[in-house]
Amino acid sequence: MKIVMVPSGFKECMEAEEVALAMERGARRFDSSVDLEVVPMIDGGEGFAKTIVRLKKGELIFKEVTGPVGKKILSHFGIFVENNKRTAVIEMAAAAGLKLVPRDQRNPLKTTTYGVGELIRAALDLGVDNILIGCGDSGTSDGGAGMAHALGFQFLNKNHEPVKIYGGEDLLEVSSILTRNADSRLGTVKIDVACNWKNVLCGHNGVARVFGPQKGASPEQVEKLSDALEHYASLIETTFGLDVRTCQGSGASGGLGAGLISFTKATLHPRFDIIMDYINIEKTIASADVVITAEGSLDFQTPNGKIPAEVARIAKKYGIPVIAITGTIGKGADLNYDAGIDAYSSIIQKPTTLEKAIIRAPQWIEESVESVLKQVAIGLQIAHKKQLVERVS
Repeated sequence: MKIVMVPSGFKECMEAEEVALAMERGARRFDSSVDLEVVPMIDGGEGFAKTIVRLKKGELIFKEVTGPVGKKILSHFGIFVENNKRTAVIEMAAAAGLKLVPRDQRNPLKTTTYGVGELIRAALDLGVDNILIGCGDSGTSDGGAGMAHALGFQFLNKNHEPVKIYGGEDLLEVSSILTRNADSRLGTVKIDVACNWKNVLCGHNGVARVFGPQKGASPEQVEKLSDALEHYASLIETTFGLDVRTCQGSGASGGLGAGLISFTKATLHPRFDIIMDYINIEKTIASADVVITAEGSLDFQTPNGKIPAEVARIAKKYGIPVIAITGTIGKGADLNYDAGIDAYSSIIQKPTTLEKAIIRAPQWIEESVESVLKQVAIGLQIAHKKQLVERVS
């Protein structure tokens, strides 16, 4: 039996490579000689830059930037060379991720992507030919305005006075956007973005309403943020002639997708599609008898381009069963059956606190994988016995 494991990270807990190591340990506990291939998969969130750079034998560049709550943090981006072209890999979560926002300060009205703009500027300073940006695990909802501010764009109020963008609520004060002092290198470097293609900026399914509560917003704050992003979309349309309200991917990372389209002339891509250009896993999946994937939370959002569902989509082309292990099972998780996941289970074994679950996650992943493989083995024994009976009869 050939087993292929393609996990993503567990947000704010373990990066994809850490999950992969724990899964491998669990498989070896089941059978030390098992035929196993493990491919950690990133979706643009935590670990994106490190994983791509490791695979491409590049290097990490460390840079002090402004974090999501306005304090200086040590961030990073990657550089690799391929076909005589220098590519920078930027992970927005390394400058504006939810993990960087203290739990008692989680309010997307007051968090900024300014540090993302600083990373882009640092990459441009190194003379790169291309920039690949991963959108995921964000702790912000400022539409990328903070990023734009760092890149030289100016935001003015109705009195033509500068407005500093410290969070999504500041967008409501802006009456116009000035582009004359923007970094002149933007538009001369190819920028590609790996993002959740289903996320849109505005409307009933806009990023404020769908993801605002996950970032700490109250119902009242969600509505204020929604109004702010709608106003922001109007400003972008006036300034650039672009209607980004419902563009695919415009809502990625709290609307950073919309900001990247507008201010950096970036091209957005379904994250799994463009990542497959760097990590091609289809051949590996096709070789499997069973595929096991993993993610921190499995719910109604998983079928919308998240790694377990994308792995299942590939596996179903070859008739291969897919099992998912997850930290939490959320609302609408059963939709994943239609997405091609044949079975799923949580690693959490008993009631616990979030803090304890994070500490115990590596051990629980190991134990869950071992248990899943034992169940698969039982299924194979039953199927084999049934075949023998049919032959005799």
